[in-house]
Amino acid sequence: MKGDEACHRYPMAPLIRFTLLGLYLALVLPLPVLAPDPLQLPLLLAALAGLLLVMAITSERVELDERELRVGHPPWCAWLLRRGWQLSWSHITDLTPVVTSQGGRVYYVRSGSGPGDTSGGAWLLPQRVTRFEDFLTRFSQASGLSTAAIGRISPPWTYRLLALLSAAMLTGELVTLALNRS
Repeated sequence: MKGDEACHRYPMAPLIRFTLLGLYLALVLPLPVLAPDPLQLPLLLAALAGLLLVMAITSERVELDERELRVGHPPWCAWLLRRGWQLSWSHITDLTPVVTSQGGRVYYVRSGSGPGDTSGGAWLLPQRVTRFEDFLTRFSQASGLSTAAIGRISPPWTYRLLALLSAAMLTGELVTLALNRS
């Protein structure tokens, strides 16, 4: 992603990122330890590769400048994920809300000039970024679209609860491991 002095960067919110990393570790950490000897090394290597993949997925970031909105990953993992997109402010025409199966609401950024315009498309508006309110304010100012109805995709308490449960699982696993080693 481009570096620019007037560029505003929004990485994934730390609560969300570290909760997802902690959950991954809580679920996968015991596998190499509990596996039979011949499988321990392959499972450890697979767990490390998986950790790198989760780190890459949760490193998505959003950048805004006076010309465009960019969503993507840092260079160390962008070659693998290739999920990024960018859109000029002048091409953004609308925000479309969609209700998720869990009852939340996501928004798609629309581009194009109308029904006959085949160059248009829709991209998921990032809702898990740090400084979300600042991001929405800048997005609204640059695009001219109202973001007043937009909120986070899920409330922070859900990630706090998941972080607490992940920490409890990790603590239990480490205590069990320590007791079994002694």
